[in-house]
Amino acid sequence: MEEKNSTQGHVFLLLGFPALPDLHVLLSIVFLLTYILTVLENVVIIALIKTNCELCKPMYFFLGHLSFIEVWYVSVTIPKLLANFIAEDRSISFVGCMTQLFFFSSFMCTECVLLSAMAYDRYVAICQPLRYPVMMTYQMCLYLVVVSWFSGFTVSLIKISFVSQLNFCGPHVINHFFCDVSPVLNLACTDTSLAEMVDFVLALFILLVPLFITIVSYLLIVMTILHIPNTQSKKKAFSTCSSHLTVVTIFFSATLFMYARPKKIDPFDLNKLVSAVYTIVTPILNPFIYCLRNQEVKRALKKALCEKMKITPVARSLPSILCT
Repeated sequence: MEEKNSTQGHVFLLLGFPALPDLHVLLSIVFLLTYILTVLENVVIIALIKTNCELCKPMYFFLGHLSFIEVWYVSVTIPKLLANFIAEDRSISFVGCMTQLFFFSSFMCTECVLLSAMAYDRYVAICQPLRYPVMMTYQMCLYLVVVSWFSGFTVSLIKISFVSQLNFCGPHVINHFFCDVSPVLNLACTDTSLAEMVDFVLALFILLVPLFITIVSYLLIVMTILHIPNTQSKKKAFSTCSSHLTVVTIFFSATLFMYARPKKIDPFDLNKLVSAVYTIVTPILNPFIYCLRNQEVKRALKKALCEKMKITPVARSLPSILCT
């Protein structure tokens, strides 16, 4: 009991990016702007989906939840990273570290399952268009979203329950910019084999099962599209999937590299760079990917901007070419 209480009283230090001390001011500005832009982008997408009737479709129902996840996804890691840069406060308590690890893992696992649900939605829309309204009802979409959230948080809870039982004797320096599973396991001074095995098995389950569903869905989609005789229809079918497929490729490539390995990850700076891809880069790119490649989202955004211009006195005198 004393050892457990001692562990819970530990304070860890997040090493961050020690190789770039001269760039901390610049990095803090970049990360701050990135965080603000990411939140604004995803909030705009959520608002568009909620207020535009044209986007009241299963595809955008899932996209809204994806944007909601990514707002919290970046909020778990970037504010603490900014505190490390600006306030030079690299410390994080044991409870704070486990809390950050739990929510980060939960949102990441939830996104894995949600991306596979979005792939299934595209499969039904393209391969079984006549049955789409019957198969992808609101109840079905809600069920898939609930399963995504439940499975993500359940897997994360199991992982954290094993990690939090370990003893950490020091040094308490986490060679990362946030509390991730492998850097934390590297600090344990007791046998971590069980925690590693549980983490690896659950990582394979929560990554490979959704990835398998996604791959199968897109294989069936490609086979169906190739049998479409009309070239224009083929392009339209591909365009409805290209945004999601791009996001899936970036996200799963980075997460598989980081977590689908049966051992503790060595604390190399390469792992920090890969982590930055799915914790910082992907959330800021996803809204751009979905908006730039999706005509319906662009029309909804254009309509919202035009309505805003009409009710804004200053905007009335501006050119209205965008609204034509």
